[in-house]
This record gives sequence, structure tokens and C-alpha cells, in this order.
Amino acid sequence: MNRPVPSRQARPRQSALRPDAVGVSGILFFVFSAQAPLTGIVGAAALAIALGNGSGAPGAYLVVGLIIIVFAIGFTTFTRHVDSRGGFFAILRAGLGRRAGNGGAFLALLSYNTIQAAMYGLFGATLSALLEHTVGVMIPWWVGAGLAMLLVWLLGSQQLEIGARILAVLVIAEVLVLLAFAVVVLFSTPLAATDISSSFSPGAIASGAPGVAVTFAIASMFGFESTAIYSSEAKDAHRTVPRATYIAVVSIAVFFAFVMWMLVTFYGADRVQARALESLATDPASFVLEPLRTVLGPWASTGTEVLLCTSLFAGLLAFHNMVTRYLHAMARDSILPASWASTNARQAPARASQVQTVVAVALVAPFALLSLDPLTSLFAWFSGVAVAALLVLYVLTSCAIVHYFHRRPLERSTWRTKASPVISIVLMLGELALIVANFPTLTGSSILVGCVLLAAVPLVFIVGWALPVHDRASLQDVRSEDARTALISNEDTRA
Repeated sequence: MNRPVPSRQARPRQSALRPDAVGVSGILFFVFSAQAPLTGIVGAAALAIALGNGSGAPGAYLVVGLIIIVFAIGFTTFTRHVDSRGGFFAILRAGLGRRAGNGGAFLALLSYNTIQAAMYGLFGATLSALLEHTVGVMIPWWVGAGLAMLLVWLLGSQQLEIGARILAVLVIAEVLVLLAFAVVVLFSTPLAATDISSSFSPGAIASGAPGVAVTFAIASMFGFESTAIYSSEAKDAHRTVPRATYIAVVSIAVFFAFVMWMLVTFYGADRVQARALESLATDPASFVLEPLRTVLGPWASTGTEVLLCTSLFAGLLAFHNMVTRYLHAMARDSILPASWASTNARQAPARASQVQTVVAVALVAPFALLSLDPLTSLFAWFSGVAVAALLVLYVLTSCAIVHYFHRRPLERSTWRTKASPVISIVLMLGELALIVANFPTLTGSSILVGCVLLAAVPLVFIVGWALPVHDRASLQDVRSEDARTALISNEDTRA
């Protein structure tokens, strides 16, 4: 005799994400999409070379990659012992306490939401320029941004692997174009003109204003730490997350350094900074688009503009997924409204997806209503805030790692649990100091606006810290609820 099936009204709210949804490759595509390789090169190369250290910019990217690898040593060791499904929220909570976890979670939300809003501005402006150039249609930048928000929201409510497949196609396309350019330049340039020392020697890296180049390098590698966010949806998370983290950091650092080096080689180490400065007066993107057109043919110009739009869209979707996982984890732990943890029939965080979309609209709308430039205001201002907030999170995370393993000697390696995190703290603080010192220049803002933007970082952390601290009962209730939901689902299937 079959037992009666509970009515839909009696069923508990489902809040569990789908387990075993993605493997190493899927997580990597989310990370690479957040880093938007084509956007990072086209948008930052001219600025990093012109305002930074000239031909030494490729070396700066490599140095930042090495610093992040040092950070990743402690980070990946920590994720093997701690449930990291809440990203920085879970890590700081385990290492420094629940108040620090709350503050870190709000900092992460500030960082990822502002960088996504910045990318919406860049996407809208890029799509508007592309349509005007190709079909002669002019649309306001905010129309393109609004359409992207709608599509990102729809995809964010689907199964995670669907988004991973879409991102895979977009990321592979943009990487192949840049890689084709770099390889052709490498093999078509005389050996004497590819002098490594002009870009990677200590003198070249330290020349000019290396802090500017370092800042753009950090922004280009933004989001590698998101590997931990997908631990509850990853296959064999204890192996998948560390492996994906190392592969992501090494791959993107080497890739960016190589492509930047080939740009220097194309123009010549002695002329590249002057050419970058010239492009800033007209169109910074031309610094990269013209070499692509010259090396790969006329199709590369329009093709790259299209890929630039898809690159930005991939980044928007990746950051949307990252923010929704934070909202979901915080809601499950009673920091945010419990209803935000609700998942749909596909076990995707549907309510968090809706909330994140509303936040994106709230951040972008004022710039559209006030007719502010999407590049010099929205993109520049919010990018600076996002990078500053993220570096603070890196420092706090390294402190959490040291404190956690000091109290719990779970690892024999002092290098992994103490030395590398301490070195990371020193290096990240140095990078943060460079960003703060150069903030008005980097964001194109006045000193007053720059101070207001930077003040948001400690203010948001304090707000999170000051929130009431709940006990763990609520989280256990949620997990029990998920188990009951799974049981009911199995009963339905058997019935």
C-alpha cells in the first residue's frame, strides 16, 4: 500500500544546491569567464603599459601571478579542512570567528557586485559601439546593459552545468584569438626582437610606475578564488577545488604575460609605451585591435569586437553565479532572509538569482538616470572599489589561515599553514598600498570621489561585523530540511 504523498503546500522549502554538478573543467570556465581574458587584454593593456612600467608590464603580470600562487598555497590547504561552500564567508568564519565571516561576506558581495556593475557599463558601451559600427544602429548603453541583465538572470536560474557549457564556448573563442595572435608574432619575429630581458628583468619590471601595472594585473586575475564557492556542487570537492585553483592561477598568469609580451614585441620594446600613450588620446582598445587586424587579417577587427561583447557577457554570468552562491550560503546561515536560500526544481539558487539581478539594476540605474559616462564613471569607479575590497579579503583570509592552523595543528607543513600565508599578507598589503596611493589616477576620479569610494570598503565590513550573530541551529535546521526534501522527492519517484 502506497503511503500518501504530502501535498505541495506541506513540502518544506528546498534550499540544497545540486551536488556533483561540475568538475575541474566546469569550475575553470567559471573562473576564466570572471577574468574575461579578452576584456582584460583589450581594456587594460594600453593603460598598464602607458601609465605603468612600459615594456616591463608583462613581467608585472607574472609577478602578480607568483604572489597569488603564494596565497593559493595556504588557501587550498585550508579548503581541504573546512567546508568552503560559502567562499570567504565560510573561510573567515572558520578562521577568525562568525563576526569576521559576516564582515568578509559583505565585503565579497561589495567586490563582486561592483565589478559586475562595472562590466555592465563596459558591455553596454561596447555593444552600442559594435551595432553603430556594423549595422548603423545607435542604442543607449543602458539598453544593452538591461538586456544582458535579463539574459544573465534567466541563465542564472538554470542548472550550473548549462552555464558552464555556454561559458566554455565563449571563453575558448576569445582565448584562441589572442593565442593565435601571440603565436604568429612569436614565430614571425626575429629572435633579437623578442628580448626577454626588456619585459621580464627586475629592472624592466621596476621601471616607471610598476604599481599601476600591478593593479591592472590584479584586476585581470580577479575571481580565481571563486573555485571554493562551488565546492558544494563540485565532484570530489577536496581534490577538485585545489586543482582548479592552481590551474586557474598558473594558466591565466602565464597567458596574460605571454600575450602582453607579444604586444610589446609587435610594437618594439623601445616604442611600445609611446604607442600606448598615443592610443589613450584616441581609443585605448586600438592598441590591441590594430595589431590583431595586422597579424590575423581584416576579419579580426570586427570579430574581436564581437568576442569582446561575448567575453564581457561571460564575465557577467560568472560573477552572477558567484554572488548568488554567497547570497544562498548567507541565507542558509540566517544572515540574510531565509527565503533567499530557496532553490527551484533544477536545484539552482533561483531566489538569490532574482535578488542579485535587482542589486545589479540598483547599482547601474543611477549612472543611466544621471547620464554619466559608462566607462569613465561606472566602469572606472566600481572596478577600483572591487579590487580594493578583494585585496582586503585576501589579507583577512591569510590571517584566518594562520590563526586556524595555529589552534588546530592538522597539517605538518609549516610552509603551507604559516610561512606562505604570512608572506601573502605582506605582499598583499604592499599591493593594497599601491592601489590606495594610485586610486584617483586609476579610477579617473577626484580625490574626494576616490575617498568616498574607498571608504565603502571598511564601512561595508563594519556593517557585516555588527550584524547579530546567530547560533548554528538555524544551519542544522536547513540541512535537515534539505534531507526531508530529498526523502519526499524519493518517495514521489517510487510512488
